[in-house]
Amino acid sequence: SRAAPEAIFDAGPGELFVLRNVGNLVPPYAPDDQFHSTSAALEFAVQSLKVKNIVVMGHGRCGGIRAALDPAAVPLSPGDFIGKWMSLIAPAAETVSSSTFMTATERQTALERISIRYSIANLRTFPCVSILEGKGRLSLHGAWFDISTGELWVMNKDTGDFERPEMT
Repeated sequence: SRAAPEAIFDAGPGELFVLRNVGNLVPPYAPDDQFHSTSAALEFAVQSLKVKNIVVMGHGRCGGIRAALDPAAVPLSPGDFIGKWMSLIAPAAETVSSSTFMTATERQTALERISIRYSIANLRTFPCVSILEGKGRLSLHGAWFDISTGELWVMNKDTGDFERPEMT
């Protein structure tokens, strides 16, 4: 919510189909599960709008990611919607939060970027995505926006690392 894709990508009204949610998470494909809003929007974009690119974009200082890193510090019970939603990345959050070699800011940034990789992996569990990606008709991209500096970092498809794109 703190990073507006339309402004970042200099897009006009209606040029982007944007789905925003807490933590920029995409759940895995589960037709009988409870995470249907994101799944429905994804299906609509891919099958009805025939988008050619999907960008999972996270941002710095994300409150949802902060909640996943330290659920005890957030005044929410495990039964709340946010707690269930952020459980999608709980294993990664537990691993990152237990690292004693990173500062709190480094842990936050690490999980923000890991969540983008998780979401891209989850996108590939959707048949409508994996089939079109396999045919070369759909591309998946990861991006992270540093709201402190205004810099956009793009995920390298080969390494998974986040890099600042070269401006020409």
